[in-house]
Amino acid sequence: MLPLFYLFAAAAPAQNDAINRFFHQYMEDERFTVVFVSPKMFSLVSKISTDDPEWENVREVVGGLTGLRVLTSDSLDNGLTLYKEALSKVPAGEYSELLTVRDGKENVRIWVKDSGNIINELLLLVGAPDEFVLLSLTGTIDLDKISNLSKGLDIQGAEHLEKIKKN
Repeated sequence: MLPLFYLFAAAAPAQNDAINRFFHQYMEDERFTVVFVSPKMFSLVSKISTDDPEWENVREVVGGLTGLRVLTSDSLDNGLTLYKEALSKVPAGEYSELLTVRDGKENVRIWVKDSGNIINELLLLVGAPDEFVLLSLTGTIDLDKISNLSKGLDIQGAEHLEKIKKN
């Protein structure tokens, strides 16, 4: 899986170098769960058809996606430190902040990178004393539909995508 990750990172100039370096810095650390979904996998999944209306909603969203990277851990004692480190890597000039939520000691931030009315990347960052999530989703992203994707993804941290719909 590692060679695919490097291939995707090299082939995706829309991905920010600082965010890539942050992922690479921690992706071999056993305290983290790392998820990478390639453009090919999204293409294959979008071709699956069923009679399930929920799946059809997910399929519609997945059809426009080209990549997903997740770095997450809930076994840390320094989640807020990692959150601040990752936050310092997000280039403010390249992303527009979409949402900020602070609830107690949990911090959630969501940014988007767009060109015109098309969102090309959604970046989610979550930090709490015992939790850290960095999620990058690329492709053609419809914010009205992306919160539904969190139900179809069985990936730790994806549930924070529902906050887009609530706000």
